Amino acid sequence: MIGLVDVNNCFVSCERVFNRSLVGRPVAVLSNNDGCCVARSSEFKALGIAMGTPYFQLKDREKSGELVFCSSNYELYGDMSRRLISILRDEALDVEQYSIDEAFITPPSPEDGDFSSRSPSPIPHSPFPIPRSPYFAYGRRLRSKILRWIGLPCGIGFAPTKTLAKIADHIAKKSPEGVFVLPEDPTDILADLPVDEVWGVGRRLVVKLRAERIFTAKDLRDARDDVIRSVGGVVLLRTVQELRGIPSNDDKDYDADPDSVSCSRSFGEPVTTLEGISESLASFTAQAATKLRKHGLLASGCNVYAQIFRSGGGGDFLGRTVMFPAPTDATNVMLHAIRREVDALYIPGTRYRKTGVVFFGLEKADAPHQMDLFDVQSSDSPSPVPHSPSSLYKTIDALNRRYGKGKVFSAAEGIGNASWKMKRGKLSKRPTTRWDELLTVR
Repeated sequence: MIGLVDVNNCFVSCERVFNRSLVGRPVAVLSNNDGCCVARSSEFKALGIAMGTPYFQLKDREKSGELVFCSSNYELYGDMSRRLISILRDEALDVEQYSIDEAFITPPSPEDGDFSSRSPSPIPHSPFPIPRSPYFAYGRRLRSKILRWIGLPCGIGFAPTKTLAKIADHIAKKSPEGVFVLPEDPTDILADLPVDEVWGVGRRLVVKLRAERIFTAKDLRDARDDVIRSVGGVVLLRTVQELRGIPSNDDKDYDADPDSVSCSRSFGEPVTTLEGISESLASFTAQAATKLRKHGLLASGCNVYAQIFRSGGGGDFLGRTVMFPAPTDATNVMLHAIRREVDALYIPGTRYRKTGVVFFGLEKADAPHQMDLFDVQSSDSPSPVPHSPSSLYKTIDALNRRYGKGKVFSAAEGIGNASWKMKRGKLSKRPTTRWDELLTVR
């Protein structure tokens, strides 16, 4: 049996944990630079406002008090996600984090004695029968613990496969108990589910499936394998196998080391100066380097780029490839190498939309490496010993974890609230990660 734990309206729910005045009100969280709605409360959705609606179209309704908006507080959401996963690892045999607000779990076996012996009570007005399963009682207990410990409401669905668990979770979120165990024969449920709501079925596939008269999840499950292969290949066939109750999605290690590490942001307003381009690239390089060190990786080089601003979106990209003197995770080494290429990205009189950096040639810091007998290190290069993690930045990372993100930084990143930095005019506090933003009890 596989369970899926999914936080309801995750970003909004995180905001409500520390601002109870938002409970029961139509709330939306905005994208970078407070551009558009990327997360909505149930009350907000009930007003018929679509995902992605630009914020400027809703400002009047905010002024009247009808709507409430929050800027994206990624530091808070990430920490709340970490706490959620910590609870799941205590309660489940295995946890596979799928996204910031979702995780697949392997619950204990009913024979292990970790389930409530009391049969679950029936849920009134439920559109589907609730099986008397010990997994249901386990799910209720787990959901209650999550709500009690970190304040996040969630739905929990149980089924034999991940695809079916997604469907069970979809039903759970609409039920008063927030938990649903898919019955052994889910035919009636699949018959009522449109095919475009099946996990892994995208818009392009839907058109092809409808041409084959496949309209529901049941139709998809019962279709012939040769038809499925002709429409969506082996990937879609795996989805069909999952609908049939046969596990076919291999477990993925979402904590595995990445093949590349990057960081980029759109500017709060268009940048026209070389200083703005240089400072933003330095800041994004520092953030990406922190990710590298978190995974214990070194980078051999990077691509840096800048996008020219064009009204209505889009814009040409200018880029340069930079190789480091030796694989490194030291921010100062990277900035030294990148600084010489920044001028090539700058065109006087041009407005820029965003910049970014992508590290490549990643390797483990503690792995054996082939050295170059004839490589002579420049005396003016700040590079550490080749293939060696930086002890300096290990200390800097520890200081920033202890005293708050960005407390120690490179001067090249700029000082003060530069115009290129992301606009977050409605940013809430980060009481779980910042000592100076702890909640005050009166």
